[in-house]
Amino acid sequence: MVAELSSLVWILTGGLLMSLVAMVGGLTLLLPPRTLQRLLMPLVSLAAGSLLGGALFHMLPEGIGAIGARAGSPYVAAGFSTFLALELFLQWHHSHRPGAHGKEPLAILILLGDALHNFIGGLGIASTFVLNPAAGVAAWCAALAHELPQELGDFAILLHSGWSAGAALRWNLISALTFPLGAVLAWLLAQSLPVAGLALFAGGNFLYIAASDLVPEIKTSTSLRSGALRFGWFSAGLLLMLLLAR
Repeated sequence: MVAELSSLVWILTGGLLMSLVAMVGGLTLLLPPRTLQRLLMPLVSLAAGSLLGGALFHMLPEGIGAIGARAGSPYVAAGFSTFLALELFLQWHHSHRPGAHGKEPLAILILLGDALHNFIGGLGIASTFVLNPAAGVAAWCAALAHELPQELGDFAILLHSGWSAGAALRWNLISALTFPLGAVLAWLLAQSLPVAGLALFAGGNFLYIAASDLVPEIKTSTSLRSGALRFGWFSAGLLLMLLLAR
């Protein structure tokens, strides 16, 4: 019982800390646009490698180790497909570059999409933590690397949509609170149901975000030097997750 409560405390703390990352968007008001632009692409590249490594080296091995590859692969496919459906049917698209807007998405769809994204992330990362705390911490770090540039980009989109800085920060934080909600739900489900499927489902989410959302962004380099730097940050994220796995 004590161990279970300790696990809940770690899961809830991690969830709340992840929610606070939503406030990082306020940095866009402090940094010169050129400085912010120079920082974002390295962060996006690091996030792409971290998410890919978090899925391949932590979440998928833990989930497959618990229920097997044949039973676990449908969960991975479902996790990958869910985010594809989210983007297709909700027309949810965010850019990690402030001021870049693919389809001028409505602010409410950005917030709804982020709320669902955070809820699923909380479910999957907490489930991975239940299976193996070390793998859960690694997955949390990978998610953090993704959230930093995403929140910066989303904050800029909300401002561009006419929201005040205070309203953008407030509603970003509210949408981020679904992360600890999903995390606590995963802990509750773990008391009576196997959670390996949730970890694999979230691993599929990580694969989709890395391959469909982040990698296309870092492929837009305009020179050999910038491309090499982005690949270096991507490799650093991948290597970090591999080292944590060992």
